Amino acid sequence: MNRKSFNIGRRTAVAALGAFGAGAVWAQGATPRPAVVRLGYQKSSTLTAVLKAQGTLEQRLAPLHVVPSWHEFTSGLPLLEALNLDNLDFSADVADTVPVFAQAAGAALTFVAQEAPSPTAQAILVREDSPLRRVADLKGKKVGFAKAAGAHYLLIAALEKAGLSFRDIEPAYLTPADGRAAFERGAIDAWVVWDPFLAAAERQAKVRVLADGTGIAQYQRYYLASTRFAKARPDVLRVVYAELEKAGRWVKQNPKDAAALLSPVWGLDTATIEQANARRSYAVRPVRAEALAEQQRIADAFFAEKLLPRKINALDVALFQPGSTS
Repeated sequence: MNRKSFNIGRRTAVAALGAFGAGAVWAQGATPRPAVVRLGYQKSSTLTAVLKAQGTLEQRLAPLHVVPSWHEFTSGLPLLEALNLDNLDFSADVADTVPVFAQAAGAALTFVAQEAPSPTAQAILVREDSPLRRVADLKGKKVGFAKAAGAHYLLIAALEKAGLSFRDIEPAYLTPADGRAAFERGAIDAWVVWDPFLAAAERQAKVRVLADGTGIAQYQRYYLASTRFAKARPDVLRVVYAELEKAGRWVKQNPKDAAALLSPVWGLDTATIEQANARRSYAVRPVRAEALAEQQRIADAFFAEKLLPRKINALDVALFQPGSTS
C-alpha cells in the first residue's frame, strides 16, 4: 500500500525504523520465534514508560508469543508518520491535535484508546520578569511550541479567546528541548509546552503561567495503531489496552512510587514528576464517536489557519473496541 508521508523532516529516524521493521513481522500460526510488536512513544508517554520500566508487556504478551520493541520519538507527528509508513505497529499517547494532521494526510490509523481530559497539563509560559500579562499581549511576539502538539491548539484557542489570530504572533516551531533553551536565553517571548516539560520549567526556572487549557483546550491524549495491525492482531491490542488502563490507575493511586520509577527514566527529580502527574488524568478509556467533538474543533481551527491541507471529518476514523482481555 502506498502511504503518504507527513513531510516533516524526520527521514533519518523513519529510515532507521524501516531497516528494523523490514524483519519485524508477526507470525501466522506456529513459528520458531516470537513475533514482534513495534511500539513508539515519547518522553511524555507516562503509562508506556511505566510498562516499559516494569516489563509488564513482556510478561502479558508472552502467552501470545509476541515481544515488544520500543522506539522513542521527540514529538508526536514523526511518531504517527512512522506508524503511517508501516515502521511502527502501535503509538503511545499523542496529543489530541496530532491525529488531525495524520488524518489530513490520509493515514490509515485506528484509535485504540483515549486519556480523559487534562487541561492544566499544558500551558503558555513567560519569564517571571516578562512585561506580558495577558494572552492579548502576545500580539507581535515570538512564541515557541512544537508543531501539531496539543500546545499548538492551546495557543490558537487562547489567541482566539483574546481576540487575536495565529497570524498575530510569530510562531517558532521547536521541540521541547529546543524550546526550553530558546526560552531561557530570551530568543522567544513565550513558550507553550506540556508536562513533564511544563513542571520542570516551573520548578527549575523563573516562569509565570500566562494561560493553561482550562475552558479552551481539553488536552485528551490518544493511543493509535496502524489499521493493518489492528485488523491482524486485535488480541495484542486488547492486552496493551488492558495494561495501559491498569498502569493509569497505579500511577494515580501511587504517586510517590510512580515518581520514583519514572525519575531515572526521565532524568527528573521525583517532586517534578509528582507535580506533572497530578495534572494528568491517566484515565484510559475506549474512544467513542461522541467524544470526538473537540477533534472536529481542532481540525476546523487548523484548517482555518491554513495549517491543514484540507477539511476533514473527525468522525471518519476507525475505532478499536477493547472488549475482554481474558
